[in-house]
Amino acid sequence: MSDSAPQTAPQAAANGNRRRQLTLLAGVVAVGVVGYGAWWLAFDSHFVETDDAYVGAETAQVTALSPGPVAKIFVSETQAVKKGDPLVVIDDADARIAVAQAEAALGQAERKVKGYFANDTALGGQFEARQADVTRADAQITAAKADVERARIDFTRRKALVGEGAVSGDELTAAQNRLANAQAALNAAQAARAQALASRDAALGSREANTVLISGASVGENPEVKAARARLDAARLALARTVVRAPTDGVVARKSVQVGQQVAIGAPLMAVVPTHEAYVDANFKEVQLDKVVPGQPVVLTSDLYGGGVKFHGKVKGLAGGTGSAFSLIPAQNASGNWIKVVQRLPVRITLDPADLAKHPLRVGLSMKAKIDVAKQ
Repeated sequence: MSDSAPQTAPQAAANGNRRRQLTLLAGVVAVGVVGYGAWWLAFDSHFVETDDAYVGAETAQVTALSPGPVAKIFVSETQAVKKGDPLVVIDDADARIAVAQAEAALGQAERKVKGYFANDTALGGQFEARQADVTRADAQITAAKADVERARIDFTRRKALVGEGAVSGDELTAAQNRLANAQAALNAAQAARAQALASRDAALGSREANTVLISGASVGENPEVKAARARLDAARLALARTVVRAPTDGVVARKSVQVGQQVAIGAPLMAVVPTHEAYVDANFKEVQLDKVVPGQPVVLTSDLYGGGVKFHGKVKGLAGGTGSAFSLIPAQNASGNWIKVVQRLPVRITLDPADLAKHPLRVGLSMKAKIDVAKQ
């Protein structure tokens, strides 16, 4: 039979059936493509997603705030703790001695300042006594001046009568001696007054110097007492810091301290991971980020719990640079053999605390994140 021979009826029917099936298949494919395009435009284009996402947390580093040997450890790795729970106790013998010394120094300072107040009264009395000496010296000078005046008048009168023979030479000499004695007494009184004035000024200076130490403040507010109290507070704080407490709620991790270990101030002891405040850093491609802004809702799933458990969150912000830009050895794109690589930028996502309470996460776990970019 030749190829140009007419088809039989069964062959024609089979060919027609095949054409109808192919047409139907093409129609189904076309409807599927159109449907997918419509669905993508209406829904899927409103989302960007990535599986390059990981759980993170602001891990609290626990360090020693007082030096000394470790006396006790109350926690172990993976143990959950609350803020303020004791973690480690450092031997406090030296700190207790420092507190006792500071307490003694405070007592000495208070007694010293009370002595200043007592001295103020005593120095005030000394000043009044020296002032009385000045007043007494003034009175003595006045009396001595009167004696000198009387002796001068007596001497002048007797000297005038010597020529008439009414007064003997001995009487004149005696009158002259009395004048000289009165003048000497006046000089002595004046010297005594000068000494009394100097003593009064010295007493005044001592009182003023003491007044500077106590003026404007009570015993408790005196600078010397406040400085001693501050040193006592510092010693008590150092004693309190021998008990290292949890800075936040979380789980103990990276514990590196043992009983008996000598630690210095700032030595790392362990870390506390606040799992209740976990977040997700999702690394989206740069071509996905044109519509991503803070506040947009995010739906996440974890490899730990599977796709049946949904976590809800919000975009907190976008990182200031890509991971390669902040790497230890940043890429040098100015080289001659350059190949463009699509970069990824970390997007920080906060999680709903209720979701974390129901399904706790751990730092470093893998996540899948889907952001609704339709909501601006």
